[in-house]
Amino acid sequence: MLTTAAAIRTLSVPGATLHFQVAGRGPVLLLSQSGEGDADRTVDLVPHLTDAFTVVTYDRRGLSRSVRHDPARPVTMADHADDVARLLAEVTDRPALMAGFSMGAAIGLQVVARHPGLLSTLIAHEPVMPRLLPEADRAEHVAELTAIRDTYAAGGLTAAFPAIARHLGIDPSHDETEDGLTPQPFTPRRRANFGFFIGTEFTAVTTDCLDPAEPLRAAARAGTRIIAATGRTTRPTVHTYRCALALAARLGAEPVEFPGGHNGNTAFPRATARGLKSVLGR
Repeated sequence: MLTTAAAIRTLSVPGATLHFQVAGRGPVLLLSQSGEGDADRTVDLVPHLTDAFTVVTYDRRGLSRSVRHDPARPVTMADHADDVARLLAEVTDRPALMAGFSMGAAIGLQVVARHPGLLSTLIAHEPVMPRLLPEADRAEHVAELTAIRDTYAAGGLTAAFPAIARHLGIDPSHDETEDGLTPQPFTPRRRANFGFFIGTEFTAVTTDCLDPAEPLRAAARAGTRIIAATGRTTRPTVHTYRCALALAARLGAEPVEFPGGHNGNTAFPRATARGLKSVLGR
């Protein structure tokens, strides 16, 4: 089994202290995870990338070890984008690569718009960004996220999990994975991360007003390449899959397929690493 020694670091930013990890050598590649995923959710993916990249992973503010100074203050998508900008400034003075998955992909698009030139390439895998969709589909996506948040508020994670699985087209008991993955038990920390994601970050997503054309305009001005990506087995009815298709249509390019479904980067880390290297020319 591959192992990678990561340097564990912290960074003080306005309103929070960020936990991040750096491993490998080569061009900087930031991995921004989906949902409740913190830096540790990429434990099986990172070792297959460090021969080609300096891989940076992190806990978003509010997750795990990235502590907010004022827990009562809402977290916005702009906060997340600014955190990425400050984090990358700590590790490189050159435009970086970024692979974002779901929430991480939406953050990546915010980064392109709000910090032009910071990224040389963004792979946006099934971004949770309702404003990419036509009006009727957008309203449906927002309503679904709002319903999950309300279900969580009323009945906790036990009540919310079935709705999340339907929303993402996930069946944890039957979805295939690669062999030899690191166990990811449902610890109290993961439960807290899920609660923060649903209870706080869903609101950040549904209330964000970024014009989805702005990342494309900023990318064109700065020379940033945006690549829309989908999971090979994600159901076409899943809203984040449709967001990726809408992004691809705006870009005038076919989306790149990665193995597995919405969470394919954690279920198929070796195949995902091969895909990332291929797309990024490594």
